[in-house]
Amino acid sequence: MITGLLTAITPLCVNARQKEVRHNVARDSIVLSDPAILADSKTQTYYMTGTGGKLWKSKDLDRWSGPYDVAATDPTSWMGPHPAIWAAELHEYNGKYYYFATFTNTDVIIDEYRGNKIERRASHVLVSDKPDGPYRPMADDTYLPADRPTLDGTFWVDTDGKPYMVYCGEWLLNWNGAMEFIRLKDDLSGTIGESKVMFRAFDSPWSREIIDGKESPSKVTDGPWLFRTGTGRLGILWTSWVYDVYTQGVAYSKSGTLAGPWVQEKEPVTPPNFGHGMLFKTLDGKWMMSVHSHKNINGHYHRVPHLFEVDLSGDKLIVSKTPLGGK
Repeated sequence: MITGLLTAITPLCVNARQKEVRHNVARDSIVLSDPAILADSKTQTYYMTGTGGKLWKSKDLDRWSGPYDVAATDPTSWMGPHPAIWAAELHEYNGKYYYFATFTNTDVIIDEYRGNKIERRASHVLVSDKPDGPYRPMADDTYLPADRPTLDGTFWVDTDGKPYMVYCGEWLLNWNGAMEFIRLKDDLSGTIGESKVMFRAFDSPWSREIIDGKESPSKVTDGPWLFRTGTGRLGILWTSWVYDVYTQGVAYSKSGTLAGPWVQEKEPVTPPNFGHGMLFKTLDGKWMMSVHSHKNINGHYHRVPHLFEVDLSGDKLIVSKTPLGGK
């Protein structure tokens, strides 16, 4: 029994009807937003998840089986019986596996701003003893405030040895999104204290949009991922927009900690129309970046996982100019 897990008498549900599992599926034929890959040395398997709450498995990063349902949420919680799941990630920590994801209850409206009805949305953490789940709730019902939308939570252990969640304060409430962090309990079953702002969307030197008739940095902060370079420098990947082009940038912390201050690189780090990246080390020790490509087809986003080779040996993250396969 995992400490802090809801008891067996609490009803749990897998969030969507299980689709038919397919095997030997090419990576570039999978439609998936926000792909995050866990390379698990214990099982010698890659596990890929993302938006939608599904899981894919692979032995070589090229051919995959899935999708599997792995998120077993509590239908009596604030999420409701059928939450939308965005930007899921898997993290191994202290012998257990954790599922960081954004959950949205579309039946609950928490506010309205500039004509937008804002749904109940927040980053949250589930846990499992196995990388392929099922992932279930822990002790705390709520990790982040209920009166503001948050998303894209990710995991980081800072120089103090303590675990943290880094996440986005969504732009919907003030049209200037934020990147924030908050301390997690040692077993990741909840949060401690207040969150702190790392930087805001308008700090970006590279993103662009038109707001109220004027050119401005984009209001969107999306997809944080923390990393250290070979020299020990702390960096963060994050994604926004250059007008209608999905774009990923990077910032570095002067202090080497989450507290910053954070200095934005002037230019994007990946080619246009790739974003929401994360980094992982392959089972044979090579650093890779997983992202999705972004294409608008008749008003609908078509997103496919791609892999870029990366170099972390120096003082900055260097990303190859084209993804594996050249597409």
